[in-house]
Amino acid sequence: MSWTDERVELLKKLWADGLSASQIAAELGGITRNAVIGKVHRLGLSGRAKSPSSASPRPRKTRSSGHMMRVSRPAMRGNTALAYDYEEAVEPDLVEIPIEQRKTLLQLTEKTCRWPVGDPGSTEFFFCGGEANEQTYCTFHSRLAYQPMSDRRRDKQRPQFRG
Repeated sequence: MSWTDERVELLKKLWADGLSASQIAAELGGITRNAVIGKVHRLGLSGRAKSPSSASPRPRKTRSSGHMMRVSRPAMRGNTALAYDYEEAVEPDLVEIPIEQRKTLLQLTEKTCRWPVGDPGSTEFFFCGGEANEQTYCTFHSRLAYQPMSDRRRDKQRPQFRG
């Protein structure tokens, strides 16, 4: 379909008469609503005046003050689809690892906890060195490393260790 001069004139007339883009598309035939909107935009046709019914604001209904009361809800902003109701994490006491328990990489065995503590680039870096259970870590560090799926979804802070 191409825009002939006759079709453009009919479009202008129908637009001025207040027909919707869908109605104009049906009247012209073989054209979509979006094509009509695009052509109206390219032609620079003015927006039409609003009908008297939509131009004036509707009168508000008066409320009876007896039977209903509006309850305010806490305001939530942003994307609430991923908002979780987090439990407040209680800051655990800082765990002190005794100096005699600390191990270097070369001192680790299958029976020692391999939980790293500190910055690997610093001279104060060490491994926990506590008694390991069946897994790689001691009981305390196993609870931190192997969390149930529901706990992993929460944004909890891990305890800090003092060396």
